[in-house]
Amino acid sequence: MVVKSVELEIVCGVTSKIPVTDKPEIAFAGKSNVGKSSLINGLMNRKSLARTSSQPGKTQTINYYNINNCMYLVDLPGYGYAKATVSEKEKWGRMIENYLHVSAQLKAVFLLVDIRHEPSVNDKQMYEWVVYQGYDPIIIATKLDKIKRSQVQKHVKMIKEGLCVKPRTMVLPYSAQTKQGREEIWNLADELLGFAQPLPQALDGRPQGEGNEKK
Repeated sequence: MVVKSVELEIVCGVTSKIPVTDKPEIAFAGKSNVGKSSLINGLMNRKSLARTSSQPGKTQTINYYNINNCMYLVDLPGYGYAKATVSEKEKWGRMIENYLHVSAQLKAVFLLVDIRHEPSVNDKQMYEWVVYQGYDPIIIATKLDKIKRSQVQKHVKMIKEGLCVKPRTMVLPYSAQTKQGREEIWNLADELLGFAQPLPQALDGRPQGEGNEKK
């Protein structure tokens, strides 16, 4: 997708009702400080529309970015922030769960994990959570520039095994520094949203069956 226009159109807080939108949505989830805001800025070709910070836990709302007036890129709150209180974590968790369960326009969920490390307990819980809601998460392995090229396949395998992913689940490495992986993510998003012809390399990430039923 060629990004021509971007607007932060909807901000949904803890007490807000999940909006009913008229455009297809793709959502991005990931633990605090995994590089989600940097990824979203990279996808949108913007430097700071999604706020980045050295302090984890900054994204505490569900943010809907209108892309080209034809889709929403939905930024979900970061999870697993150690310094957050139990009540804060529960609120963010309910927000994410409510969105996954309620949104009628959600077509795909991208789950971000740090390519350098084995998936955390929170990563595993979020993966299982998304699957339970009826989606097959597509994994984005961030911070690609932090490891050697020769280590990439080894670390991708580590992530797949750590999350116990379903067969044919895609893991897309991404670097916020070089933007490597950006085109692959958009190609897959275009296919999932029906904006492009099916790409053979993208079939592994397609949700199983049309009109995923939510549980």
